[in-house]
Amino acid sequence: MKPLYAIVGAGGFGREVMPVAAEMLSARGHGSFELVFVDDNSSTPMVNGHQVMTPTEFLSDAREKHFNVAIADYRIRERLAARFTDDGAQPFEISAENCVRLSANEIGEGAILCPFTTITSNVTIGRYFHLNPYSYVAHDCRIGDFVTFAPAAHCNGRVVIEDYAYIGSAAVIKQGTPDKPMVIGKGAIVGMGAVVTKSVPPFATVVGNPAAPIAPREKRPARNDANA
Repeated sequence: MKPLYAIVGAGGFGREVMPVAAEMLSARGHGSFELVFVDDNSSTPMVNGHQVMTPTEFLSDAREKHFNVAIADYRIRERLAARFTDDGAQPFEISAENCVRLSANEIGEGAILCPFTTITSNVTIGRYFHLNPYSYVAHDCRIGDFVTFAPAAHCNGRVVIEDYAYIGSAAVIKQGTPDKPMVIGKGAIVGMGAVVTKSVPPFATVVGNPAAPIAPREKRPARNDANA
């Protein structure tokens, strides 16, 4: 039986990733295979010419199974990756044919490396990394698990990006130094077009040029209905 490959998520990113996966599997001599979407919220049995299966249908299929999760939300991505691997499916990397990968890089399982992306040298990347089109990661960076780079995100050398961080479209992260790398903390969000010139604390959201944390909204006074 031919193996079954799945793109988990038939939304916008999943539909962008599907033809990249199809081209890669064909070009790399994987032979005969079936490539499907897995999505439990789809209103149609076919999307862009590919069958849509529910997670239960996919996991109960008797064939050799491989998957990748094309969903930006790191919490959903992590939960689904754990579910699928626990049930015996194997993650596979998706890498566009024109993705540039230079020397001495280590990339964890389940990465999606979209067209027109670059990873230079001596970069370490964790599991289920998303590198959207026109983004790059420069030398000596360390990136954690379930990190997302939106389109055209630019990460210069000697930067540490911890687990679950999100780097917005066209954001630029300044290069660190050997003794003091730039650090984007766990779960941090770098806003669209932000220029990051100093480290970002865990779970902070930074925007602007230079990037600065979003101030919390002032707490509104409780409404006093008696005086309304």
